[in-house]
Amino acid sequence: MKSLLLSRRDLEFLLYEWLRVDELTRRDRFSEHSRDTYDAVLDLCEQLATRYFATHNKKSDANEPTFDGEKVTVIPEVKEAWDAFAQADLIAMSMDERLGGAQLPATVAQAAFAWFSAANVSTTGYLMLTMANANLLSRFGSDDQIEAYLKPMLAGRFSGTMALSETQAGSSLADITTRAEPQDDDSQAGNYRLFGSKMWISGAEHELTDNIVNLVLAKIPGGPAGTKGISLFIVPKYVLGDDGTVGERNDIVLAGLNHKMGQRGITNTVLNLGEGAFTPGGRPGAVGHLVGEPHRGIAYMFTMMNEARLGVGMGAVSLGYTGYLKSLKYARERPQGRPVSAKDPAAPQVPIIEHADVKRMLLAQKAYAEGGMALLLYCSKLVDLQETAQSDEERDRVSLLLDMLTPVGKSWPSQWCLAANDLAIQVHGGYGYTREYDVEQHYRDNRLNPIHEGTYGIQSLDLLGRKVPMRGGAGLAALGAEIGATVEQAAALGGEIAAQATQLDASWQRLVTVTAEMFAPGDVDAAMANSAIYLEAFGHIVVAWIWLQQALAAHTRTGDFYDGKRQAAQYFFRYELPKTAPQLDLLAALDRTTLDMRDEWF
Repeated sequence: MKSLLLSRRDLEFLLYEWLRVDELTRRDRFSEHSRDTYDAVLDLCEQLATRYFATHNKKSDANEPTFDGEKVTVIPEVKEAWDAFAQADLIAMSMDERLGGAQLPATVAQAAFAWFSAANVSTTGYLMLTMANANLLSRFGSDDQIEAYLKPMLAGRFSGTMALSETQAGSSLADITTRAEPQDDDSQAGNYRLFGSKMWISGAEHELTDNIVNLVLAKIPGGPAGTKGISLFIVPKYVLGDDGTVGERNDIVLAGLNHKMGQRGITNTVLNLGEGAFTPGGRPGAVGHLVGEPHRGIAYMFTMMNEARLGVGMGAVSLGYTGYLKSLKYARERPQGRPVSAKDPAAPQVPIIEHADVKRMLLAQKAYAEGGMALLLYCSKLVDLQETAQSDEERDRVSLLLDMLTPVGKSWPSQWCLAANDLAIQVHGGYGYTREYDVEQHYRDNRLNPIHEGTYGIQSLDLLGRKVPMRGGAGLAALGAEIGATVEQAAALGGEIAAQATQLDASWQRLVTVTAEMFAPGDVDAAMANSAIYLEAFGHIVVAWIWLQQALAAHTRTGDFYDGKRQAAQYFFRYELPKTAPQLDLLAALDRTTLDMRDEWF
């Protein structure tokens, strides 16, 4: 029976027929791999996700973690899933061999990991954060930190988090107040003591692992103001002894759990550091170990944040995808009504998939889910090409593309795969919003993703305010060159695909022109006032390009699968891409409706 989590056939098309990831084995980093090893990982992850993760998705939603004032309890199936994943050595699947990793391409690793997000995004969250934490320490941690904290995480004995936000600061990290006071001694008790509070920290308290490695942003007294004065620290739940064994409790107190509308199975915490409830080494303050150099915490953390942003995007895609497959199955099995042209009321009912409006909703879901999956796997391939670049020129070009697409890769699926979940509920009709069916939970779970790792507005400011103008528009030009190459290739084929190429080219050129018009008057406030509209239009044009690439990969190939790809591409170009035209008109006008609105007018 075909999986209702993801489509293996689609993953194979994207990986091998479009992205040609098997060609990555020509690069030294991946030379020990082959399609056989890639397929084996995909097989393993599908099996583990189906057996250990999907089976408790509804149970963990109905039985969220509890806190009795001393200990957090999660359902035992979460621990079983964690152990199954860790014992399969999957935490390190894309890590360097020198660290014990399998050195898989990120493209394959992300496709494999998507099975778990589709099966149970809450339990998968513990793993996603741990893997991102480990990747950061592999880049910026000292040899001692790698030995003490990274390797136990890769073995599954420790888990990891990132602790950025604070109640009073929210997403404005410049306003955090957690402080890290240097200590005189060099003992295992740590070289800093941290005091403050952290909010919205997922996975930061549980009993799943022997220790929890929190990566905490804090300010060293006397440092520069704002984000330039932020440093990064390892603050473990338990302080380690000289021999690396887990020792006494660090001065970190769980103030409470946040109760969310979705993703209820992963703890989301408020942490107080340095309250004196615990005194490691006989002194108050949470023991912290500086990562890298002082005052460079934001630069280091952005490595993890960008990875987490793409991880959030893939989680959104996975939820949109599984909701699509489940509503597709329901539509094929649910008889209701008759064709609008049918005259005989005694005629047998037809499956609702025969109704045009249900086809519209399913096509939209397919376009969003498969388009989002392709977008995230493309971004993952850029990570691989950046890692293995064979020249400075190649690395620079790929890095520019990845910088431009990261806010899109986080935000577009978070918006449109949530819309897919909404449509999945609608396809189910009244059953869709009952808890007996999965799709209502998928919607609730996915609704968190537009907020996770930076809201939609923050991503739009990043795209329009930082990424577009960086280096004189070099990133925009690099992306334009890639889109232009695809347009040229498709235009040469004639027919529908050439028409789509013409439409995409016109939309992209209009975007470039509007971008220049927005900045030309020098009114930054007006230019940025509608950055969210810019991101939405930008994202739709990018995904139209991704769909044109898929159409090229499917061109001349026969069969239902390829016909479905071509029809989904046609849907996107006829129903979705045209939405960007009025958005671009609004942006070109530098409309000030929102900017000029006053508080007292509400």
